[in-house]
Amino acid sequence: MSREVGHMRIGELSELTDTPRRSLRYYEERGLILPARGQNGYRDYDEATVDRVLQIRGLLDAGLPTRIIEQILPCLDKPRSIHFPDATPEMIATLRGEIDRMDRRIRCLEQNRRAVAEYLEEVLVHESRAAPAV
Repeated sequence: MSREVGHMRIGELSELTDTPRRSLRYYEERGLILPARGQNGYRDYDEATVDRVLQIRGLLDAGLPTRIIEQILPCLDKPRSIHFPDATPEMIATLRGEIDRMDRRIRCLEQNRRAVAEYLEEVLVHESRAAPAV
């Protein structure tokens, strides 16, 4: 059975994004992704959902809770249609705190990346010196 071009089932989306099916169903429950339903009742995802899932995973990996991701996702869409139904002072403070936390993580990751790159460079220099001449 061939699938329609540009559409996939949950298993394929799971493989393409390295995301468990259970997580994809959770994203759907939260309204983060919106699959169509085939006549057989199966979830049917379009190609854009791959990018959306990768964006969600990136935000989750950055430590953002899904309740914040729900607010941020419209900012990733073009054209944008951002709504602020509950932009309370607490929400604004939370978002500012998340940005500060992400900035700290970015600085730490950059520092770790530099250290790993320097180590790799030293390893390669040592390897080239230790390699027997042919």
